[in-house]
Amino acid sequence: MGAKLRVAGWIALGTVAGALATMQLQAIARNSVSQLPLEELQQLAAVFGMVKSDYVEAVDEKKLITDAIGGMVAGLDPHSQYFDKKTFKEFREGTTGKFVGVGIEIGMEDGLVKVVSPIEGSPAFRAGLKSGDLITKIDDTLVKGLTMDQAVKRMRGEPGTKVVLTIFRKSETRSFPVTISREEIRMQSVRSKVVEPGYAWLRVSQFQDRTVDDFARKLDEIYKQDPNLKGLVLDLRNDPGGLLEASVAVSAAFLPVDAVVVTTNGQIPESKATFKASPEFYLRRGGSDPLRKLPEALKTVPLVVLVNEGSASASEIVAGALQDHKRAIVMGAQTFGKGSVQTVRQLSPETALKITTARYYTPTGKSIQAKGIVPDVMLDETSEGNLFAALRVREADLEKHLQNGQGKEQKDSVREKAREDARKKLEEDNAKNAVPPKPLPEFGSTEDFQLVQALNRLKGKPVLMSKTMTERKAEAETN
Repeated sequence: MGAKLRVAGWIALGTVAGALATMQLQAIARNSVSQLPLEELQQLAAVFGMVKSDYVEAVDEKKLITDAIGGMVAGLDPHSQYFDKKTFKEFREGTTGKFVGVGIEIGMEDGLVKVVSPIEGSPAFRAGLKSGDLITKIDDTLVKGLTMDQAVKRMRGEPGTKVVLTIFRKSETRSFPVTISREEIRMQSVRSKVVEPGYAWLRVSQFQDRTVDDFARKLDEIYKQDPNLKGLVLDLRNDPGGLLEASVAVSAAFLPVDAVVVTTNGQIPESKATFKASPEFYLRRGGSDPLRKLPEALKTVPLVVLVNEGSASASEIVAGALQDHKRAIVMGAQTFGKGSVQTVRQLSPETALKITTARYYTPTGKSIQAKGIVPDVMLDETSEGNLFAALRVREADLEKHLQNGQGKEQKDSVREKAREDARKKLEEDNAKNAVPPKPLPEFGSTEDFQLVQALNRLKGKPVLMSKTMTERKAEAETN
């Protein structure tokens, strides 16, 4: 057995070292990196051989190597990731804004999937689904108990296949089944409306391939409806980010030409860059500028940007740029703090590596990483205060998060205690009342407390600022 193990180990060493040597030659040619450590490679090969020969059942060699790559990358930070065939497909769907499904924007309410809005022209829209409908079953599976991701996966599928959704419509106090054929859906990442004469709301929920075109179209619609706009609310709450170019374009719509939007800095030369508010920094090769026909008044219209703990990455770039140039008042809660750049390098037609290559900095040189954007005006979630804010995880709470890079960072024990106390209080209140907390109002609705405060700011009326929220530092483990 010992001889077999040694043979297996050396064969594995030859296989792994050969593959890594090829990678090393490519890396040296591109980056002039140091030689790979032989002793650690021998250990890797030895473990590979032991698993192959000693594990309780046969293990696929390709899976072992794939898992090793995934583990190596996952150990770097929360945002670097190895994409296999399935995850790479899901990632591309997220950035293109295209997927196969029924076409609804959803949330959760009382453990059920709530239809926030059917996407115009989608199968769900044509089937008559309405905002506020609750989905209680997907085919034969009860929704109660499923996570949102699990529910989404069950509603997606291959084009032309059918899914049966059981709908409960509160306004009609009835349940009924709806059979929908799945189609390729283009997500609408931008929504807007004129809230009242002179004031409009424009929401960007994610920065995708089509976001800039949709953003320009929605702004054009707003100005056609109300040419004498007195104030605009740009809503970036719960916007997880997306494409850097899209965030530069959205910022450019409000800033002077050539104003700095964001800078990046990292180890490789390509990561040291400055992005400005001009077309060459956000247009793709051969494309036309969707912002060129927007009214000049957009550069000076009074502007409020709404953010919260769920605003991350590209949305933080926009908020930081508009804040630093004093172009907008940022209101809400301190943002997530995801201030790092991920570069996707394709390894094969179906696999890729997403790796952190730089940090983002606002125009005045502040690092977004692990700190985020601190609003000019702190707002509670509702008139009753913050129901869930203390429970929300931010970048600085994630294991292995990249540090801020601007001075020594300490772990925030006060923040941890506040979150634990808030969790216990919610559990105690739920146990006493036997009634779950009232869900937060839909963004953009008449019950949206933060939107009302943003509009008050634009009108010069009193704003109900938070009396309890304070700035969170860029905390981190220092060991």
